[in-house]
Amino acid sequence: MTAADVKRLASMGEGQHLEFKNRVPRPERMAREVIALANSDGGKVLVGVDDDGTVLGVKDAQESFFALERALEDRILPPLDLEVESVRVSRTREVLVVHVPASPDRPHVLRPDRRPDGTLPKQRAFVRVDDRAVEASREAVALMKAEGRGDAVSFTFGDTERRLLEYLDRHERITVREYARMSDLPPWKASKALVMLARAGIVALHPQEGGEDFFMAGMRAG
Repeated sequence: MTAADVKRLASMGEGQHLEFKNRVPRPERMAREVIALANSDGGKVLVGVDDDGTVLGVKDAQESFFALERALEDRILPPLDLEVESVRVSRTREVLVVHVPASPDRPHVLRPDRRPDGTLPKQRAFVRVDDRAVEASREAVALMKAEGRGDAVSFTFGDTERRLLEYLDRHERITVREYARMSDLPPWKASKALVMLARAGIVALHPQEGGEDFFMAGMRAG
């Protein structure tokens, strides 16, 4: 990658596949951004680019590289095979480009710090929503795990499923809570049913900040 490539990417602005950092952030923050990209469609993190797309570069590229490498090795489970590229953008500064593939081993989670009492908080997964890393819902994690295992999909298409498709035809989207109410199911069963239907390609899950919506497969979230 060249300096011109970096400037071209920076001019595009942050989005679903691009994240900018003006310097190497705290390990937890950096790991969250990379996890979100790996659990979604992949992308790049440009370290040395400001939020507004200004290409600043980092002064000590080697020190920044090692700080970045430690953060990504220590905080991501399971480990990710990442390429970090250093691109000189001026005589004294470089931009670090973290190439993040869409991972076949998802869900990746953040390795948490131990609490003062020695216990560990829960491991959290993240997904990319527009230009943000947001915590993945239970449904998103379940779907990633099932896809990773290659679980077989088996269900009976009955009246409840038919009503769901009729609802989506009218309203375009539905939440787990709405589906539970409509189908008279406990929320955990409604969640499991929607994940199964997503696995079967009947509905599609679209991450949103604060939760997930399910759409009829083939529809785009608006």
